[in-house]
Amino acid sequence: MSFTLIEQATPRLHRSELAVPGSNTALFEKAAASAADIVFLDLEDAVAPDDKPQARKNIIQGLNELDWGTKTMMIRINGLDTHYMYRDVVDIVEACPRLDMILIPKVGVAADVYALDMLVTQIENAKGRSKRIGFEVLIETALGMANVEAIAQSSKRLEAMSFGVADYAASTRARTTVIGGVNRESVVLTDPDEHGQRQSFWTDPWHAAQTRMLVACRAYGLRPIDGPFGDFSDPDGFRAAAAPCGGAGLRRQVGHPPSQVALANEVFTPTEAEVTKARRIKDAMAQAAKEGKGAVSLDGRLIDIASIRMAEALLAKADAIASA
Repeated sequence: MSFTLIEQATPRLHRSELAVPGSNTALFEKAAASAADIVFLDLEDAVAPDDKPQARKNIIQGLNELDWGTKTMMIRINGLDTHYMYRDVVDIVEACPRLDMILIPKVGVAADVYALDMLVTQIENAKGRSKRIGFEVLIETALGMANVEAIAQSSKRLEAMSFGVADYAASTRARTTVIGGVNRESVVLTDPDEHGQRQSFWTDPWHAAQTRMLVACRAYGLRPIDGPFGDFSDPDGFRAAAAPCGGAGLRRQVGHPPSQVALANEVFTPTEAEVTKARRIKDAMAQAAKEGKGAVSLDGRLIDIASIRMAEALLAKADAIASA
């Protein structure tokens, strides 16, 4: 523990995030009825330039008229380098009290977030809005990754960072055209055995970037969010890509089709066995404290105060899911 205390972001259930094009109103009701924890209505990449003004109107109507239940509702605005962005923010924030968060694409420096914070603060003050809008930023360029620690400290509104793997691959000139997952070109070879034979193993080309963003998020109280897995027809590939993220501390992969929402919720929901073990750890450490011990053995493994912190984090997630 450090004497430096960092305020934690607004807690939200954040296993799955469903992207819905603002230009396709036929998908709005399906998204509202889905099991996604967070829905973001998209004004950026999923909407053609000529359709953006109408998409903005669609989103205002959808946020105000549909029953979204307890979902966190978010919009993805257009980039700060476009002329669409300011109208996205002004029109929707002014008109939609149901809006919870804004997803900011291609954040490169901390000042990008400050600019949005200033605009949103002015709108909230002018409209007397009592619910403060939160931010999630997309880290999807080399510049954003180079400044990820500064971006993580850029605004009190900031709650989460997402890794935008497709644009990040383009920004870093990665030799790939797939969205997320491993790449056949990313391999390592073992040393030759006694017969001169070598084995090849695929590596994860995104691991270093994910880890850097993860550390920045956890250091400054944010939720780290992994990016999308583009092959919608490969649920096994999705699980294989998502499971290590949950183990490392990232929260979930973006679910674009509803089928991936169910997979994300499955992967990022603690199992009954995990919850039972976490409760046993808390009970064992409570008994150890009564006996004046700082550590104890459980099932042949050492557990101590750090074990309690891990168990409490898992139980907090399980309780949030149960209450939702």
